[in-house]
Amino acid sequence: MKPQDTPGFLKNKHALIISKILDPSQILVTGFLLVILIGTALLMLPISSNANQVTPFIDALFTTTSAVCVTGLAVVNTLAYWSPFGKTVILICIQIGGLGFMSLVSMIFIITGRRITLKNRLIMQEALNFDTTAGIVRFTKSIVVGTLLVELAGALLLAFVFVPEHGLGKGIAYSVFHAVSAFCNAGFDLVGGESLTPYVGNTIVNFTIMGLIILGGLGFSVWLDTIKVIKLKFKSSDHFTWKQAFYKASLHTKLVWIITIALLAIGFVFFFLAEFHNPNTLAVLSFKEKIYAAMFQSVSPRTAGFNTISQSGLTSASQIMTMLLMFIGGSPAGTAGGIKTVTAGVLMLCTICTIKGKDQTTIFKKKIPFHIITRAMAIVMISIGAVIMMLMILSFSEEASFMEILFETISAFGTVGLTLGITPNLTFTGKLIISVLMFIGRLGPITIAVALMIKQGKDKGTIQYAEEKVLVG
Repeated sequence: MKPQDTPGFLKNKHALIISKILDPSQILVTGFLLVILIGTALLMLPISSNANQVTPFIDALFTTTSAVCVTGLAVVNTLAYWSPFGKTVILICIQIGGLGFMSLVSMIFIITGRRITLKNRLIMQEALNFDTTAGIVRFTKSIVVGTLLVELAGALLLAFVFVPEHGLGKGIAYSVFHAVSAFCNAGFDLVGGESLTPYVGNTIVNFTIMGLIILGGLGFSVWLDTIKVIKLKFKSSDHFTWKQAFYKASLHTKLVWIITIALLAIGFVFFFLAEFHNPNTLAVLSFKEKIYAAMFQSVSPRTAGFNTISQSGLTSASQIMTMLLMFIGGSPAGTAGGIKTVTAGVLMLCTICTIKGKDQTTIFKKKIPFHIITRAMAIVMISIGAVIMMLMILSFSEEASFMEILFETISAFGTVGLTLGITPNLTFTGKLIISVLMFIGRLGPITIAVALMIKQGKDKGTIQYAEEKVLVG
């Protein structure tokens, strides 16, 4: 690689060697690790805690990893433990984690007028789960501008609640913090140990937070495609229906919207019915609050981590449904974690087509390429393997029930942040394992998907071996 093709943040002679050794996915992982280490060092400073004391390394590492990986699990009370400086560090880490390390680096290059090289574009492609580098810089600009505008709108809405409660300065700070945390699907809050349970019946807080979570979890590419479709509808004649406009969207966008709406609807109905008479959750609420709480419980496991009802008070069936939603997560190229909606959707479509006796996976008169299906299968299998491996280790190190450990493990992998209450009581080993799992959950599926895509691209045109059937099922 030529020196001029080196990313701007790898310009010295030592970094040139690193750039030649590391591929884009490794540089991406290294960048996130660097942010985590810097955040950990800052949170360990006495100025970061309200007690003006040095925070233990493992607690600072856990908190920073949770923030950068937009998870929300916390070993200490965010409101009570961290000082304004510490909360600011956490907020910056959340924003970096939500937007992505390379998106911020690229915007710095654009603002300072520095050239974005091919190597930069490849790393941005890796971070955003794109199939091509074409238009990646323009797309990154749209991501940053769109993110800031949506977060600003969310903060303004939340200000109507937090400013009257906490005063102008503190109210605005609370509004900005929760808007960023919600959009980035982080789940950190400044309310206290109860998350958003005091606002279970507040219309503005519920719908603003849910709206930010959904928008962040849709995926940035879906934003732009949806906006394009809406513009097309309004520019066309009256005979051009919304259904026709919907069909103009890409297959990816259609799948994201259908799967997202289906999961939200199924989750809402399930939680509303399963928890309606549960005295630990919905039974003590008014009918309006029941509706709000069931809706919020359906949205939040999509890797957000806020809660308006007790998670430990949920029935076993609701805890299982929550874990399923956490494992699926949000959609690709967004702020959410999990295996992603489209991954689950593709495998479901493949199953349906197989049951129907079809040898191709099709939807909307489009065929899904076989390599996409195999990539989805690989992501799911590797994800299940990671969860099982960490679950076994935590079963040895932690004094908690199997359900509590399983819930915590899936929450960490899905970068959700919901817990049954064992996070503050984790051992040193437990905190380290959960930190690793959050990191894998944030970067693992993306890196695996792109690595598989590159590998498949390199293997095209190689020797074709003889086919032989095996028995399955």
